[in-house]
Amino acid sequence: MELIIYAKYRALVARLQGELDHHSAGLVREEIDRALERTGAVNIAFDFRHVTFMDSSGIGVLMGRYKKVTALGGRLAVFGASDTVRRIMRMSGLERFMVIADKLENCFEEVAADAQKQYENGIY
Repeated sequence: MELIIYAKYRALVARLQGELDHHSAGLVREEIDRALERTGAVNIAFDFRHVTFMDSSGIGVLMGRYKKVTALGGRLAVFGASDTVRRIMRMSGLERFMVIADKLENCFEEVAADAQKQYENGIY
């Protein structure tokens, strides 16, 4: 598993390459948590364009980071996942907790639209 983390649109973007499984989950979790602390970011966008496989450990990484960013008032998004990985996300119910989109820009469009809707409904 290769992991590159960079800042874009005031969020962390975590570009993963390879398999997100029990062998790589710990490293991914630790690196992203360190980057969150170091940068002060509250949003994470996972770039899954080059993820070839994800198991329950990968689901755990996503859910754990979801809990972290929502506690900070942020959001979590995943973009570029293959049909196979998207099917795993759908079956595990991740779509209820995070934005899943084709491109990075679409993630933030959906987050902005959701924030606008919440604002209009008096949630903010």
